[in-house]
Amino acid sequence: MNTEMDRALGTLDGNCPMHEPALRLASGLKLPELVAAANEPAQLRFLEFFAVAIRNPHTRRAYAHAAGEFLAWSFARGVVTLEGVRPLHVAAWIEELGRSLSAPTVKQRLAGVRHLFDWLVVGQVIPFNPASSVRGPAHSARTGRTPVLDTGEARALLDAVDVSAEIGLRDRALIGLMVYTFARVGAALSMKREDVFVQGRRLWIRLQEKGGKRHELPCHHQLEEYLHAYIETCGIDDPKGPLFRTISRTTKRLSEMPLTQPDAYAMVSRRAKAVGIETKIGNHTFRATGITTFLTNGGTLENAASLANHASTRTTQLYDRRRDTITLAEVERVRI
Repeated sequence: MNTEMDRALGTLDGNCPMHEPALRLASGLKLPELVAAANEPAQLRFLEFFAVAIRNPHTRRAYAHAAGEFLAWSFARGVVTLEGVRPLHVAAWIEELGRSLSAPTVKQRLAGVRHLFDWLVVGQVIPFNPASSVRGPAHSARTGRTPVLDTGEARALLDAVDVSAEIGLRDRALIGLMVYTFARVGAALSMKREDVFVQGRRLWIRLQEKGGKRHELPCHHQLEEYLHAYIETCGIDDPKGPLFRTISRTTKRLSEMPLTQPDAYAMVSRRAKAVGIETKIGNHTFRATGITTFLTNGGTLENAASLANHASTRTTQLYDRRRDTITLAEVERVRI
């Protein structure tokens, strides 16, 4: 890589996850063939898309995957320059993806490619966006696909956690937090110790949600008990330290490293299996479970949206799985 690009990339903080895709591509020279064959401004503009234009690390990873996949696909089919990509190439790629992937996944891949080419057009790397006119597959969802637990399963899962060790206190507090506050797992795992605080004689939590939104709300009395037990017993004192931490394999005590989403997923899967829950649950299950339980017990959709920090109640409705019970009851009316 040449001097100007090296200087530009050298200004990026290697410890900052925001720049991870750009640094990974630059350090390993893993630029897609179509980008590597372009001039330096085009290469730099491509890297800047991931380091500058996208803030959310999950979106960044997804768009980097989509861009790399499409550009490699195009190169394998005879496209030798970025300017040579045509809407027909994008449409053929989308058609091929649709044979093996779900419609939402295909739409996400198309969005990543479309945003990348928009960025390249604005940077005067290519004259037009070949993905702008390509339509993705039709998809409409009235309810989400996230598996949910009924109240009995959720209660059994929490009660079955052995809290005689630090790992049990941590796991119960994390699951309880996601159930009682509808928190996204990413927001829960990014919490610091200072994000649990007392206000008006009650324990409150502070979440940093998607889009940089700060969300504060009081704790359910059960969650307050879980968090107090976890923080006090484990001696989590550093205000700036991570709230939910990994467990050291040698000492079996909490470390200073924050728990990751794959770690949390492995934990909830293990806990669910231990109590005989056959539903294939994930980190997002507890958000859907909490919202559904709240609505079942008389909560309003508007308040559920406020607690979940949703901008629209239409998003909250995707987590409302009360109709699943109605549907099952109606199916059982077919008696032969």
